[in-house]
Amino acid sequence: MPAELLREIIPLTTNDCFTIFSRKKKGFDFPLHYHDEFELNFIMDAKNAQRIIGDHISDIGELELALIGPNLQHGWFTHKCTSEQITEITIQFHRDMFDEKLLQRNQLSFIKSMFDKSLRGIVFSQATIQSIMPRLIELPQKHGFDSVLELMSILHDLSVSRNMKTLSDASFCRIESLSYNSRRVEKVMEHLNHNFDKDISLAEVSKIALMTDVAFSRFFKARTGKTFVDTLNEIRLGHASRMLIETTQGITEVAYKCGFNNMSNFNRIFKKKKNCTPKEFRETYNASGVRTFI
Repeated sequence: MPAELLREIIPLTTNDCFTIFSRKKKGFDFPLHYHDEFELNFIMDAKNAQRIIGDHISDIGELELALIGPNLQHGWFTHKCTSEQITEITIQFHRDMFDEKLLQRNQLSFIKSMFDKSLRGIVFSQATIQSIMPRLIELPQKHGFDSVLELMSILHDLSVSRNMKTLSDASFCRIESLSYNSRRVEKVMEHLNHNFDKDISLAEVSKIALMTDVAFSRFFKARTGKTFVDTLNEIRLGHASRMLIETTQGITEVAYKCGFNNMSNFNRIFKKKKNCTPKEFRETYNASGVRTFI
């Protein structure tokens, strides 16, 4: 059986709003892990290091800024990075630093939306990182109430920034509460998440939404930003990724159990989305330091 994932207990007390670590390092040696708190992680001069967030695996560039939501597995690994002057600033804060009722207010709608996306992991654009970087570097020198205000201000500016990218598949993260501001879309998504291992047609889900096929296709794309087929494939890939990590079942068996009836199609879609084959994905995770935490 695969080893359990490391649950990190971070040094953030209930009396603190956040904790911050600023350090220089020659590589990354902490295993893949998760924790209950949000994490904003800035990395500089670690080109070709590897990032794993949820089921997303990618090499990073010279500048990296990611926001990871509670209980989402993540880690950075030296991989092909040759730099010995890596800068890393890690900010971890309680999930209730912003009260849930406060997040419902209009002025915080962008922060709430960003926090929702962070449940799948977010990386920010290079332009955003360059504009926010001086403030992140100076944040460890601030103290008390000023430091809390500055962190909140940074989070707000990040929430309204352009071109942030969501990383992990929703079904891999087992997110049950994504809101699409549409009961029809939510009913369809519920159906897809419970029947991803079966054949599902456009006509079937259009009927659930009480719409024609053409009308539903346009409506669904407008509300989700993705086509019905792409959404179904993403849900299936999320479940397949989890099975590749958490079980020792063969890749062919995983594919069929997740609704892919053609192996070449499964391999093609998997590689297009994750830039690696299912076999390479499993091997990367196995080498990422997952271990039992006692």
